[in-house]
Amino acid sequence: MSVPGRVRVLLLNLMFYPLMALWIVAGILASPFCLVIWKVVTGWDIGRIVRHLINIHGYGLVVMVSPFVRFQGEGFAGIKRPCIMVVNHLSFFDSYFISTLPFHDIIFAVGAWPFKMYWYTLFMRLANYLDVETSDWDEVMRTCTKTFATQGTVLFFPEGHRSRTGKLQPFYSGAFRLSQETGVPIVPLCITGTDTMLPPGHSFLYPATVRLKVLDPVDPSAYPGKRGLAGLRSEVRKRMAQQLEEMQGNS
Repeated sequence: MSVPGRVRVLLLNLMFYPLMALWIVAGILASPFCLVIWKVVTGWDIGRIVRHLINIHGYGLVVMVSPFVRFQGEGFAGIKRPCIMVVNHLSFFDSYFISTLPFHDIIFAVGAWPFKMYWYTLFMRLANYLDVETSDWDEVMRTCTKTFATQGTVLFFPEGHRSRTGKLQPFYSGAFRLSQETGVPIVPLCITGTDTMLPPGHSFLYPATVRLKVLDPVDPSAYPGKRGLAGLRSEVRKRMAQQLEEMQGNS
């Protein structure tokens, strides 16, 4: 890495981490007041209010890195809700870039480990985020059905874990089973560049270009039954793999 490149990396990290800490503390301290104000102004339920606050938090972190990280969003205007979004997983920062979508009412379906981050756990619970490792399927269905009834969205990382190679890993079936049983379409999202910005296992951030592209929805009615479940999962993964190959080749 050149000397100017090293300077940019140093500046990015010296700026971001103190600002992130202040943003987290300020958000925690302000959240009780925000909950009351949002409730009075919007009349939303607590879950939706907290999801909105989480969205603002994530967008703030994206803004913080924007002097060093270029972002490109594609296909956002074509998203129709309710929907089930599935996105590939490259970095811890992936979820923050979801805040760039033009709506905030998104329930994340994640593994157990994010619930162990004590500074976020309460907010994740209040937001009705799903721990798909420990929750039973009936609970998942109840939460998601209620969300879809209000034109909300549920987002899955179908690989379950971050890719260490940048290549798409095998998919778990949860999102696709949910799509089959509710009739709600799958909307694939492809993200690139976050593994360059914050590689798995690293704590230093690096300048990068991050792209988030929304693909066409996939209708589960074309994939009925148990064989259809595998077919739906395979079709979505194939589309995402093709798109990611194209995006990574152009990055």
